[in-house]
Amino acid sequence: MKRFLLFSLALAASIVLSAQVYLDPNAPIEQRVEDALNRMTLNEKIAIIHAQSKFSSPGVARLGIPGLWCTDGPHGIRAEVKWDEWDQAGWTNDSCMAFPTLTCLAATWNPEMALLYGRSIGEEALYRGKNVLLGPGVNIYRTPLNGRNFEYMGEDPCLSATMVVPYVQGVQEKGVAACVKHFALNNQEDGRHVMNVTLSDRALYEIYLPAFEAAVKQGKAWSIMGAYNKIWGQYCCHNHRLLVDILRGEWGFDGAVISDWGGVSNTDEAIRNGLDLEFGSWTDGLTEGRSNSYDMYYMAQPYLKKIRKDEVGTKELDEKVRNVLRLIFRTSMNPNRGFGSLCSEAHAQAARQIADEGIVLLKNDAPKKKAQPVLPIAESTKKILVVGENAIKQMTVGGGSSSLKAQYELSPLQGIQERAAKNGAEVQYVRGYVGDIGGEYNGVTTGQDLRDERSAAELIAEAVQAAKQADVVLFIGGLNKADHQDAEGCDRLQYGLPYAQNELISALAAANRNMAVIILSGNAYAMPWLREVPALVQAWFNGSETGHALADVLFGDVNPSGHLPFTIMPALEDFASHQYGAIGYPGVNNEVEYKEDLFVGYRYADLYGQKKPLRYTADGREYVINPPAHKPLFAFGHGLSYTTFQLGKATRSGNTIRVAVKNTGSRAGKQVVQLYIAPDKSGVIRPVKELKAFQKVALEPGEEKELFFTLTDEMLRYFDAEKHAWVVDPSSYKVLLGTAADNTQIVK
Repeated sequence: MKRFLLFSLALAASIVLSAQVYLDPNAPIEQRVEDALNRMTLNEKIAIIHAQSKFSSPGVARLGIPGLWCTDGPHGIRAEVKWDEWDQAGWTNDSCMAFPTLTCLAATWNPEMALLYGRSIGEEALYRGKNVLLGPGVNIYRTPLNGRNFEYMGEDPCLSATMVVPYVQGVQEKGVAACVKHFALNNQEDGRHVMNVTLSDRALYEIYLPAFEAAVKQGKAWSIMGAYNKIWGQYCCHNHRLLVDILRGEWGFDGAVISDWGGVSNTDEAIRNGLDLEFGSWTDGLTEGRSNSYDMYYMAQPYLKKIRKDEVGTKELDEKVRNVLRLIFRTSMNPNRGFGSLCSEAHAQAARQIADEGIVLLKNDAPKKKAQPVLPIAESTKKILVVGENAIKQMTVGGGSSSLKAQYELSPLQGIQERAAKNGAEVQYVRGYVGDIGGEYNGVTTGQDLRDERSAAELIAEAVQAAKQADVVLFIGGLNKADHQDAEGCDRLQYGLPYAQNELISALAAANRNMAVIILSGNAYAMPWLREVPALVQAWFNGSETGHALADVLFGDVNPSGHLPFTIMPALEDFASHQYGAIGYPGVNNEVEYKEDLFVGYRYADLYGQKKPLRYTADGREYVINPPAHKPLFAFGHGLSYTTFQLGKATRSGNTIRVAVKNTGSRAGKQVVQLYIAPDKSGVIRPVKELKAFQKVALEPGEEKELFFTLTDEMLRYFDAEKHAWVVDPSSYKVLLGTAADNTQIVK
């Protein structure tokens, strides 16, 4: 009897312990997932794979499993919204630090900045109780008209892949899932909900997928967001080839696939084709009544009814639940998450440092012979004129889902005024142009009144008169976050700068040659005035610390070290995607064809000067690539400094490349050394050269450092569509080192 009692007690204890496996943070995560899955009812399984509010999905209350809270976006933690509406919830403690946009991060060419970014924004998400950060975005810059390019990391797969990995790792260190988006080919906003993309497999694998693959295989991303558009006639949020064959089959992804908000359109495809968590399909609360609108999602009651009618089994459902449970155990049930922090001094410093490193000095000539370059602004300068709406306009509100309720946003004018005061300089501001006077998005308002009824001629005349009296003129313009600018939901309508800025810049340059043009944008633009102005700065949208970072660079407290993450061409027609009429962009009858194939960005610009078009066949399609009519205004990877650098003669020993970099100027600075591979007499069509590695090095005046690059087979390969495999071309290769796509040397 005693032995039986002891056995019974031991059995009871084991049952109790086994009942807690899914709650035990020390148990292997897969064991926890299976234990929780086996305890869930069918209704609970259906509930956990779709939203319960605008930004949350339920857990399993009966089992003590919490749900998930998602948040936009990649540049800061979005303000709280009402349960089932986009309008603000009216909280007073949901402000955030606004970080620079991802174009700026990419322009740092510094993975350390990406890690700092990820950790900082992860801490803000953690403090706000968020489990999934809806970012970063890594769609490739195919056309400069894409309204959402400012959210992405440029035109090159190597650059974006290298920068996305530490960002993802930094966020997830904090127990918050990065949700890498938009998978895949969301390269334009016009027609994004209906557009079907056609392209070659080589372009898909070589250009548009590498950043996603790196985020999954190296960054170990815990979630991926499907895109709105179609590929091969099937929506990306339930695209079998993308989500089942490639993402899980080829890359081994073990996270959760989350739909973009409203990106699901078919229950059967959602069941079979790899979607795990559905958001945004019926959030108007009207179609089936406010009380049960979320039950009408494609993966809710419609799915449940199919199971009960034996039209589908539960194998796919269990796999979806496993993926969602794994995401929950990694985030909301992660005991090591900590508490995070919000709007801290450390985050302000991080935002400023990232912006400092991302600002690109494109041009910096002397205004006249024997004079010093315009920048940095000399300490002896007494009268500074600032012209342009973007000097005062708040940019953190607007632009779509990345719109923020920033705790503060220091404008360019405020930063310049603050820094100029240290030199005893006077700063005058005149408007110059009127662009977007709005300042509201989903209930968040800037509070600015930017109305000005004067004509463009009157504004230009005022600016010109003031310019004649100034020691230096700083024009601060570019794009903004209004519709058809740098904004989600619609593309730009023109390549040139809007609001008569071109005329204003030319007039200012004629009035005072000691002038710098500073452009805030996430996109390239035409520059008909380029020869008229001696200095040009690409300053991006830099969030809360915009003013401080810009002043740091303009006054020389920080030596600019940013390099362009995309090519700036003279005209829209100089971008390959715009060579083929409407079928290339924006599409015809909801169809868009990537007829430029591999030749995106500098890969296309490198064809300048060739006399004949490239003609070849890929995936059964004929491709004709006509060379661009003009060379770039500024090449991919271009960026100047207030000091000078010298690259020594690069040498190769086996697979190791060595090159010395020396700071030959009088200021400390950072240089980016870029390694390109150029196939020589390849048996297949290849770009002239492709970026394969880069390093950013900091040097004191006179200091020299030796950099080492290791060549790998991965750098030499191309994707063979017939074999569906990566292949190393047996031809010979040239290795190029340089500081921009148009400034390289051959390694002997």
